[in-house]
Amino acid sequence: MHAASALHTVRQVGQASRLSALSRVVGAFVGETPSAAGGTPALLSQRVRAESGFTLAEVLAALVFMAIVIPVAVEGLQIANRAGQVAVRKGEAMRVADRILNESIVTTNWSKSGQSGSVIEGIHQFRWVLHNEVWNQEPLHLVSVQVKFAVQGHDYDVQLSTLADNSQ
Repeated sequence: MHAASALHTVRQVGQASRLSALSRVVGAFVGETPSAAGGTPALLSQRVRAESGFTLAEVLAALVFMAIVIPVAVEGLQIANRAGQVAVRKGEAMRVADRILNESIVTTNWSKSGQSGSVIEGIHQFRWVLHNEVWNQEPLHLVSVQVKFAVQGHDYDVQLSTLADNSQ
């Protein structure tokens, strides 16, 4: 029975020395001198618990910051997305306008006023209107086609113009 008691005492001394060594390492890590780090396990555990988490004020400040930043970032992403879609659709609308204007000039349909219609380019629909105005030098006319389209609920348009000779 006496041997078991001696073994238990050796184990307690080993644990105490390990905790003392651990407290010196933790103290050195946080910048304390070995004497200030304290050697007892109770002081070490209180110090580690006190320095191991965020305070309620820090957590609330982080939440307020995120509540401000996240909506602004989402709005920025939506604006960038819309700008990209508008750029792509403007390119498609210019191709539609070029095709309508060229067909009107070749077939001389440009002299008829008030032509309009819609065209599907890919999966997008475009509405167009052909305008004919007298140019400041006879017999030239300004022939314009305006193509309208919508992106995310906002209406946009492009306009393409050329001069046509009415004397033919």
